[in-house]
Amino acid sequence: MEMKKRLTLELRNKKPAEVKELVLDNCRSDDGKIVGLSSDFENLEFLSMININLLSVSNLPKLNKLRKLELSDNRISGGLEVLVERTPNLTHLNLSGNKIKDINTLEPLKKLPNLHSLDLFNCEVTMLINYRESMFSLLPQLTYLDGFDADDQEAPDSDPEADGDGLDDEYDENGEEGEEEDDDEEDELDEEVIDDDDEDEDDLEGEEEEDGVDDEEEEDEEDGEDEDDDEGDEDLPQGEKRKRDLEDEGEEDPEDEEDEED
Repeated sequence: MEMKKRLTLELRNKKPAEVKELVLDNCRSDDGKIVGLSSDFENLEFLSMININLLSVSNLPKLNKLRKLELSDNRISGGLEVLVERTPNLTHLNLSGNKIKDINTLEPLKKLPNLHSLDLFNCEVTMLINYRESMFSLLPQLTYLDGFDADDQEAPDSDPEADGDGLDDEYDENGEEGEEEDDDEEDELDEEVIDDDDEDEDDLEGEEEEDGVDDEEEEDEEDGEDEDDDEGDEDLPQGEKRKRDLEDEGEEDPEDEEDEED
């Protein structure tokens, strides 16, 4: 698809001044140059022109608000001074997969004071000795080169400020969720303790009931023995029963005394 037609589709009946992000990846540029893009896109902040067979950025219009420019997988070999003139507030520039061979080609970028991230991956210049040291020396405003800073720390995937806010929100949510989970666990533990106490009380009550049953059985047995003795005494003749009662009380039967006197 030609670049002009792609631009029309991307606008979707909007005015160029209303567009902040524009993606023209994989379309066809005319003679390796930018076509159809004008300074009417005055509020454009993000522009992506990946793999459109660009040879030059000389036709890039004045875009004062442009901050991020994606130009990877093209055939650009120089002419980067145009970026200084047309995109003075650029912060991110991706030139990976282009035909940049020496560091001097990148020297104009030192005039972009806000340029914090530069990507030259798969460019021949990255094969030079002391490439990284030379680039950070040439462009002291750089924070990240090919995705890593001067201390080989990897760059975040997106805007650090936005990531920071997202992390704070996530931390707060996780913190709150963690507290709720802890409260639920404590409630569950309390319920388990209460259940254990109830079971212990039930066991104690059961033991007391069993003890009560045993005591009653023992009392019943003793009462039964007394009743058996009483029943046995009832079977004896009246005289024998009286004699036994006297013997139990430690007295002698008067009849026995008379027999002894005789």
